[in-house]
Amino acid sequence: MKCLLLVDIQNGFCPGGNLAVPGGDAIVPVANRLMAEGDYDLIVASQDWHPADHGSFASQHEGAAPFTMGTLNGQPQMLWPDHCVQGTEDAALRSDLDLDRIDLIQQKGLDRRVDSYSAFRDNDRAALTGLSDLLSARGVTRLDICGLATDYCVKFSALDARTMLPEAQIRFIEDASRGIDPAGVRSAIDTMTQAGIAVVTSDTVLSETDPSEPRA
Repeated sequence: MKCLLLVDIQNGFCPGGNLAVPGGDAIVPVANRLMAEGDYDLIVASQDWHPADHGSFASQHEGAAPFTMGTLNGQPQMLWPDHCVQGTEDAALRSDLDLDRIDLIQQKGLDRRVDSYSAFRDNDRAALTGLSDLLSARGVTRLDICGLATDYCVKFSALDARTMLPEAQIRFIEDASRGIDPAGVRSAIDTMTQAGIAVVTSDTVLSETDPSEPRA
């Protein structure tokens, strides 16, 4: 069972969004090709889905500026611009993403008291989204991960997948992802590699596809 996890390919993380990742929109055609031509049995998209008063927003901390360090629930916290607020256009998945091919949307970041980079659990590592149980129950043996942003939500999702799906092969698709900070991206890739996560390209993935069995 092969699964593709598309991490947070939302308006908010693309140019024009409230927390734009440079070149974030450039991955959409790559993701669409992976969905259309890749040999995947299951396609999941994660979606940041914050309440308007989420504690990771700088606006919720008097005198704080976005992209500065603060605290949340007593823990260090990067403070972000308001982004991906539930029900807003900023939170919507990109309309040019081939949404009809997505089997499941996993929302995250609903608890205002804790940030949630990973598609699998909150940053305090306590509350689970249920995604790992679903993938385990479906018998996923290979999980390919890509999306936005490499140095945050993609990295943490991949690392949690490595821990929570120990029998599965976990791969990061580099050209179907973009990051916020170049140094952070390099560090994230090193961290993922050291954890046993393979780094591949979309061409590598598509070269493995059996052309006699196209995805419906």
